Amino acid sequence: MTDLDARSLRDAYDSQLRPELPDPAPAGVTVERDGPLFRVLGLDHRGFLTYRTLDGLAGAELDALIARQVEFFRARGESVEWKLAGHDEPADLGDRLRAAGFVPEDQETVVVGPVAPLAAAVPVRPEGVRLREVTGRADLERIAAMEEEVWHDDRSHLVIGLLREIEADPQSITIVVAEAGETVVSAGWIRYQRGTGFASLWGGSTLPQWRKKGIYRALVAYRARLAQQRGKTLLQVDCSPDSRPILERLGLVAVTTSTPYVYTP
Repeated sequence: MTDLDARSLRDAYDSQLRPELPDPAPAGVTVERDGPLFRVLGLDHRGFLTYRTLDGLAGAELDALIARQVEFFRARGESVEWKLAGHDEPADLGDRLRAAGFVPEDQETVVVGPVAPLAAAVPVRPEGVRLREVTGRADLERIAAMEEEVWHDDRSHLVIGLLREIEADPQSITIVVAEAGETVVSAGWIRYQRGTGFASLWGGSTLPQWRKKGIYRALVAYRARLAQQRGKTLLQVDCSPDSRPILERLGLVAVTTSTPYVYTP
C-alpha cells in the first residue's frame, strides 16, 4: 500500500464510520448532540463522546465544549470516554482533555483494509479448536469469563451490551467463539456498519496458553467471510500492539491511532 492508499482508506474511515453512533440504537440508549459532538448514553458501563470533526473549534470555544461534557457527566455521577483519533484537530486536543480531567488509556492503532483477500485466506487452526457462532447469554457469559481471565477486570458489562445489540438487530452483529472442548479460548465479533461498505472487528482476546497458534488469524478470516457474504468491502479494527503485526501481514493498513480519554467524576 502507498501513502496515498493509506490516506484514501483514512478518508473512507472518517466519512463512513465517524461519528461512531449505534445503528440501530438498543433499547434504553439515547444520543444527544452538543455542537459537533454526540453524547451516547446507556450503551455501555460509561458514556461515550464521538464526532466526525470538531468543525474547527479551538481555544476557548473548544475548552467550553469540553467543560460542558465534564459538567454533564459529573452531574450524572457517570464516567465518560472521549475517543480521540490521532489525526483529530486541533493538535493540542489531547492536552486540553487532560487539563479538564480526562485521563488517556492505552492507545490503539486503527487499521483498514479490503475484505476480499482476508475472506479468501484459509488459515490452519490447531487440532481440536472449533469456531462457532453464538447468540445466547450462557455463551456470552463464557466469553466474559475468558476475557476476565485475560485482562483481570470485570467484563460483565460485555454480556449486557452484546445482548442488547442482538435484541436491537440480530443482523447487525455476529459473535464467534473459538473453543477447545468446553473451554472458550478466544472470541471475537463483527459489526456490519449500516449504510456503508464497512464491517468492523472487535474482541480477539485469547487465553495466554493458546496464543501463537493461529486462532486469532482464523477468527479474522472467518469474520471476513461473513462480511463478504453481506456485501461489505472494507474491514476496520482498533487493534492492540499485539494484534497489529498480524493484521498488517493480512493486508490491513494503519491509518491513524485511537486513544480513549476517560473522565471519571
